[in-house]
Amino acid sequence: MSALVLDGKALAEKTEQELSARVAALKVRSNGQTPILATILVGDDPASATYVKMKGNACTRIGMESMKVELPSTTTTEELLNTIHELNNNPNVHGILLQHPVPHQIDERICFDAISAEKDVDGVTCLGFGRMSMGEEAYGCATPKGIMRLLEAYGIQFEGKHAVVVGRSPILGKPMALMMLNANATVTICHSHTKSLPDLIKQADILVGAVGKPEFIKAEWIKDGAVVVDAGYHPGGVGDIELKPLVDRVAAYTPVPGGVGPMTINTLIYQTVDSGEKKIS
Repeated sequence: MSALVLDGKALAEKTEQELSARVAALKVRSNGQTPILATILVGDDPASATYVKMKGNACTRIGMESMKVELPSTTTTEELLNTIHELNNNPNVHGILLQHPVPHQIDERICFDAISAEKDVDGVTCLGFGRMSMGEEAYGCATPKGIMRLLEAYGIQFEGKHAVVVGRSPILGKPMALMMLNANATVTICHSHTKSLPDLIKQADILVGAVGKPEFIKAEWIKDGAVVVDAGYHPGGVGDIELKPLVDRVAAYTPVPGGVGPMTINTLIYQTVDSGEKKIS
């Protein structure tokens, strides 16, 4: 029997229809106001520019607005902080996205943490991470939160399951593990220094590949009936997990592309609409 395909693209499209209706209703209630996402792009990295454009397009599709802030590659930490403070103090801005990475001379962590918690719709601040980990209200980091939304939409159960997360980045692996822990899964976090990695992966009822290396996780390491989430994307259309041999023996999997990727931007927009509704209403 073929595995259930966790279709992030289809869920993102469905969610956009729902968000369009919410934005339209908000406009009616507020004399035409919409949520506004401010995007900050520092420098001229073409990949970053593409990502920012994609996020702006997603705003347009649901009828909300985006504010594009572009700064030169010579920008200093202090100059970027001034820009963030201006956006924090702008009552018409409901979400702030600082596109990663920034030029090397900028202290990225200080700048991320300068974003107001109520506008941290990308879930990148230490305060937001801490509140999320403690089970308090906070906007989740976009990719792991998108994964949680995808799994929940397909009825994947977390309680009592053994989840294994391969990767420990502050914007994916770590928050992913804590979100699953908060959902009552038992969680193991693996990384480059983990010994007997295949043996640990074999125990996973739910596996999240977030290691950043193409097809690093081999199909033979994964047990039959597992739920497989591949958060990687690399040239050639492959992710972090060797997926092709798994489609007939796991319970569910995210395709690459079309699984996790669409849910990241969708979650950013979803959380911006939520922030806008709270402020405008």
